[in-house]
Amino acid sequence: MNFFKMHSLISALVVSTALPAFASITVSSPYNGSTVGTTFTVSATANNCSNQAISAMGYSLDGSTQTTITNGSAITESVYAAAGGHTVHVKAWGDQGASCVSDVAVTVSATGSSSGDPSIASPANGAAVSSPFGLSASSANCYGQPTSSIGYSVDNSSYTYIVGGTVLNTSVTTGTGGHTVHVKSWGNGGAVCVNNLAVIVGSTPSDATSLGNLQASTSWTAVHDGGGAGSSSGWSGLTSSPSRTGSARHFATSYSNYGDERYMASFGDDIYSHNFVYDAWVYIQDTALGVANVEMDLNQVIGNGWTVIMGFQCDGWSGTWDYTANEGSATSPNDQWIHSWAKCNPRNWGVNAWHHVQISMSRDDYGNVTYQSVTLDGATQTLNARVFSGFALGWGQTILTNFQVDGGTGYSYGSNVYLDDLTVSRW
Repeated sequence: MNFFKMHSLISALVVSTALPAFASITVSSPYNGSTVGTTFTVSATANNCSNQAISAMGYSLDGSTQTTITNGSAITESVYAAAGGHTVHVKAWGDQGASCVSDVAVTVSATGSSSGDPSIASPANGAAVSSPFGLSASSANCYGQPTSSIGYSVDNSSYTYIVGGTVLNTSVTTGTGGHTVHVKSWGNGGAVCVNNLAVIVGSTPSDATSLGNLQASTSWTAVHDGGGAGSSSGWSGLTSSPSRTGSARHFATSYSNYGDERYMASFGDDIYSHNFVYDAWVYIQDTALGVANVEMDLNQVIGNGWTVIMGFQCDGWSGTWDYTANEGSATSPNDQWIHSWAKCNPRNWGVNAWHHVQISMSRDDYGNVTYQSVTLDGATQTLNARVFSGFALGWGQTILTNFQVDGGTGYSYGSNVYLDDLTVSRW
C-alpha cells in the first residue's frame, strides 16, 4: 500500500537572543546550573517584555532553529536532551513585537536529576489506568531544601492540587486518552521540582488482546514506498545490540534523493477490535542524520471488507506528529497526511538512545479513525483528531503494522534504525 507523501517545510521562527531592558521572565524549572534527567520540564512565566504585555512564550535548545511556542504568559513543556551540557533559551514575546530571552544552563545526566524531583510510587510511567486513578508520590527535598509541600497538575491546566508535607496520596480524575501528570514539590526556601508522569486513561482494559515482541516476528518484509520521491532499498534482521529485550529489529536502509523505505509485518486477522495502543521503543544510530520521518502504522481489514489505515508519523519537515486521512471516498480514495498541532522531529531525537513511543487510536464501523494521543519519552500530547480513513482495497482479513523510515537528504546515504519491545494492544 503506497501513501502519497505531502510534506511542507515550515520555516523556523528566529528570534533575537539579546535580552532587552525591562524583561521579566521567571524560570521556575530547571534552575540555572542544575543537573537534570534526559527528559526534564521547562516551566516559566513572564510579566512583560520591554514594557509590552506578554502574548506568547517558548523555548529552544542550544543552537537549534526550532522554537516551541505556546500562547499566553506561561509555559510548561517537557524537553528531551542527550547527556551533556546544554543551554535552554526561554523566550517571551510582547504584544507589540518585542522579544526577550533568558538563558538557563543545565547538565543532562543519563542517570537522572540531582534536583530531588519527586519519586512516583504509582502508577508506573506510561501505564494504562482507569479514571479516577490513585497517585502516590513523595519528596524528601528539592535542590537541597527540605520539602514543605507536594502536589500535581494535569496536562496544561493552571490548577495545581497541593498538600503540605512530603507525601502525596490522592485520586486523580481525567478524561480518557493520554495525559501528562506533573508531580511537583516545593522546598522550604522556594525551590520547585517536577517529575512528569505519562498515563493512558481508560485505553487498555484488562481483557484486551496484547501481542508483545512483534519486532521479532518472522513476517517482516521491506518495500520501497513509491508514493515518495527518490529511491530506497532495505533489509531487516534481529540483533542483540543495541537492544532492550535482547532481540531488537535492525532496519538498514539505503536512500537516494529523499527515498522512503517501508517495512511491514502481519500479526492477526481480527475484524472486531475497535481500539488500539501501539507501544514501541525506537533507536536511531548516529550515522542516520538524514532521517526525515519515522512512521508507525496499524492497518486493519474490518467487517465490511474495507481497510482502515491508522497512519502516524513523526515528521521532520513540518516538525509535527502527522496522521493519515482519506479525503476522498473508500472506493475513490485521496489519502493525505494531516499535520497535527503536536510537535515532533526525529532529527531532534537523541541518537544512540532508546525512545519510547506510545500511540492510542480507535476506529468505528464506518471507517472513521480517532487519533487519541501520542506519548514520546513520557511526554503525552493529546490529539483527539477524528478523520475518515477507510479504503476499499480488496485485501483479505489482516491486521498489520508498518514501520517506515524516510530519507531527509537529496544525496545517497544509509541509515540504521532499531525497533524493540513492540507491543500492540487491541480490544
